[in-house]
Amino acid sequence: MATWNRRAALQGLLTSAATVGALGLAAACSPSEEQKATGNEALKGALKQAVCRWCFQDMPLEKLCAAAKEMGLRGIDLVRPKDWPTLKKYGLESSMCNGAEINLTDGFNDPRFHAQLQKQYTEMIPQVAQAGYRNLICFSGSRRGLSDAQGLENCARGLQPLLKLAAQHNVVLVMELLNSKIDHKDYQCDRTSWGVALARKMGSENFKLLYDIYHMQINEGDVIRTLTEHHAYIAHYHTAGVPGRHEIGDAQELNYPAIMRAIKATGFQGYVAQEFMPQQADKLASLRQAVQLCDV
Repeated sequence: MATWNRRAALQGLLTSAATVGALGLAAACSPSEEQKATGNEALKGALKQAVCRWCFQDMPLEKLCAAAKEMGLRGIDLVRPKDWPTLKKYGLESSMCNGAEINLTDGFNDPRFHAQLQKQYTEMIPQVAQAGYRNLICFSGSRRGLSDAQGLENCARGLQPLLKLAAQHNVVLVMELLNSKIDHKDYQCDRTSWGVALARKMGSENFKLLYDIYHMQINEGDVIRTLTEHHAYIAHYHTAGVPGRHEIGDAQELNYPAIMRAIKATGFQGYVAQEFMPQQADKLASLRQAVQLCDV
């Protein structure tokens, strides 16, 4: 798509039954009075959790950080360098850095953008490392008529010059898997198999995938088997309910506790970031419920 669907989503929420599922979880997921009194909530913490900033753009970052810290989150996704000091103030990590990409449509699969992307990532990689962070997001871009084979080859050529620098700084370039059926028409990295083929071609621990559970449920399904088989190539996960991209409770089709248990079973050490658009009036209550649901 031409612009971030994440931004467009804020212009109006779709009507769905997700609110019912989220409310149904409220009693089971609400923190105890003791947890409230002590500040940070007592999560099992086998999986590190974060939240995507864009889903709460109408909330001051300070308020989101304070709430995230209180409910046991350890990071915030998709925050640019200017806001990293605020995260550090609250002891939170920039769990998936951004700011080097052009957009979601003009990516590494098009040689026309290689020079600009290489310049921007060359500048950003040391900043990520200096701040003590590790993951930096990237995108394939739209096909624009490219075959899968040519798009993959172009991505590899564009990314290859950056991998040595990424390795020097212990930074991982993480390409996001997005659905091309509903939200990001024509996006090339829209199947796990394609992303894994690119990761294998790169042959580097400094290039991996962001497995967005919402997007991959739409484009291919078979979530648990796929992430279990290909976990070695996955650096990060995003959540959201299907359909609608709202709360992840039992009014949508994905069984998130089972998915989280499968991720945990792979020995995953990265972040699972909540990336749903809350429908409840109390958005932080929605986030709290999702965090508890994924704390397996």
